[in-house]
Amino acid sequence: MHTPTIGDSVDVLDTPSMVVDVSIMDQNIAKMMKRFEDTRKHVRPHLKTVKSPLLAQRLLNAGARGCCVAKVSEAEVMAAAGITDLLITTEIIGTVKIGRLIDLVMKYPTVKVVVDSIYGANELNLAMQQFAPGMKLQVLVEINVGQNRTGIAPGSEAVGLAKHVGGLKHLRLVGVQGYEGHLQHLAKDERVRLCRTAMEKLSATVQQIKDEGLTLDIVTTGGTGTCEICAEFDCVTEVQPGSFVFMDAAYRNAIGTTYGNALSILSTVISRPATDRAVIDAGLKSLSNDSGNAEPKAYSSMRYRPAGDEHGILEWHDLDLRLDIGTRLELIPSHIDTTVNLFDVYYGIRNGIIEAIWPVSARGKVQ
Repeated sequence: MHTPTIGDSVDVLDTPSMVVDVSIMDQNIAKMMKRFEDTRKHVRPHLKTVKSPLLAQRLLNAGARGCCVAKVSEAEVMAAAGITDLLITTEIIGTVKIGRLIDLVMKYPTVKVVVDSIYGANELNLAMQQFAPGMKLQVLVEINVGQNRTGIAPGSEAVGLAKHVGGLKHLRLVGVQGYEGHLQHLAKDERVRLCRTAMEKLSATVQQIKDEGLTLDIVTTGGTGTCEICAEFDCVTEVQPGSFVFMDAAYRNAIGTTYGNALSILSTVISRPATDRAVIDAGLKSLSNDSGNAEPKAYSSMRYRPAGDEHGILEWHDLDLRLDIGTRLELIPSHIDTTVNLFDVYYGIRNGIIEAIWPVSARGKVQ
């Protein structure tokens, strides 16, 4: 069996395979960086989408200032590959996880974390005191701006936590995070209105913290669907979009086609049980459906649905449509992040030729 290599035709790939149109991806990255070029706001892309140090470096080369990751294990992969200006955007709780964090920070002191509780701050401070007493861990207070997931309440509670963190010997308060993830896929008018409401809460709390004499170097927020709205607010210093690199069907349906669908899953028709139905070799183990079903890329009248772990069903009403057994076709995932996590490798394609092969090095890094 031939192992796919750079310079091969895409036709050598077995299916399902994860393929990236390099031209569209690079256009997406350039568009995002261009939009913030004159704003004095930095782009800190969230790597829970790409899960690849090689693609992270591509983003940094294009103008990104640091990166975000969701978990300590993702940070370990990125830092070991030289991507060290990292913000871990999820609270770090528990002896084992904090131990891994301390080991990481001792090697890479530019790694930053978020806290939303006095308990969490105290645990981090104690661990630093025990294992890295000569260092200070960089910490951002996470503020709940409406997502009602993690984050401390804006206003006095957030101010109190910021003062507490600022008073701990082994932590250094460097900023706040206020992510409005619940707004990313809303219709434009509602997304704009609610995002501005969220940013008003964030802005007011930032000012209250500064009024206490505390310094906030970083105010980070904003996803692919909201980052430009967030950047309208003076207090915001950086945004953390991720999905824009590849895009998916859910984001495209919400925010339009500013960023193109660069990533797709290449699949093969393995059965034609009816004139208006075909079966392909891509099911739930190849295409996540937490945000709905994937969409066939070149067949607007066709619908896809999973039919188990390894199978997918295509259905259509155009009886003249021919889709023979053995036909290969691409599907656009509904949710990029969870689909990327199903594959080991990206194949970067340009004009039908494999230009790059990027390992999904942080696949499965959920700790």
